[in-house]
Amino acid sequence: MALNVTVTARARALMASVATVLLVCVTLVAGLVCGPATAADPVRIVAFGDSLTAGFGLAAPDAFPQRLEAALKQRGHAVEVINAGVSGDTTAGGMARVDWAVPDGTDAVILELGANDALQGRDPAQARANLDAIVGRLTARGVEVLIAGMRAPRNLGEPYALKFDPIFPDLATKYNTLLYPFFLDGIALDSTLNQGDGIHPNAKGVAIIVERIVPVVEQLIARIEAKRATTAR
Repeated sequence: MALNVTVTARARALMASVATVLLVCVTLVAGLVCGPATAADPVRIVAFGDSLTAGFGLAAPDAFPQRLEAALKQRGHAVEVINAGVSGDTTAGGMARVDWAVPDGTDAVILELGANDALQGRDPAQARANLDAIVGRLTARGVEVLIAGMRAPRNLGEPYALKFDPIFPDLATKYNTLLYPFFLDGIALDSTLNQGDGIHPNAKGVAIIVERIVPVVEQLIARIEAKRATTAR
């Protein structure tokens, strides 16, 4: 009887050892075959801005985030572009909502704010401080940022423009972010590419914005992929 107990105990110990070895082998093989879970995840980009991002006056598929996502997927990128645009938003409004409007798991933000500050003639120093706070918070969270610059309306005068226009390149330099110098490049003041208000792009205008900004967004994606590769090592 004692012999049977001893044999059973040894058998159980042997089975436990085999099970442990098998578990380790399965884990190692899964890691080699599948790699890190994040490697296969799509790049998650939040388009964070005002009506120019939100798609004011446009059908949903024609809004900037949706058109950008479609263009990037057509070029072979696995991406999700989330529309976090709010019509009428200022840099102060963006600062107030950035922490909850950019969810955890976001890889990058395209920051498009400042147009309404300029249209309302708000103090450029305050706009700078607000945008600085937004970029600072995002980079502290490890979120890559692409700053989409704006230009002051020239009817506000040269002194205002000299204070407002440099905000965007200055912050890009400070935080080592990517910069698209002027979000409305190629369509501003062109009546054929804007809606009746002369401010918001129509569908054709959005298509041009997307076409011009895509190469910079691809640089943004490359930064994210490089970061993921480093983390996976």
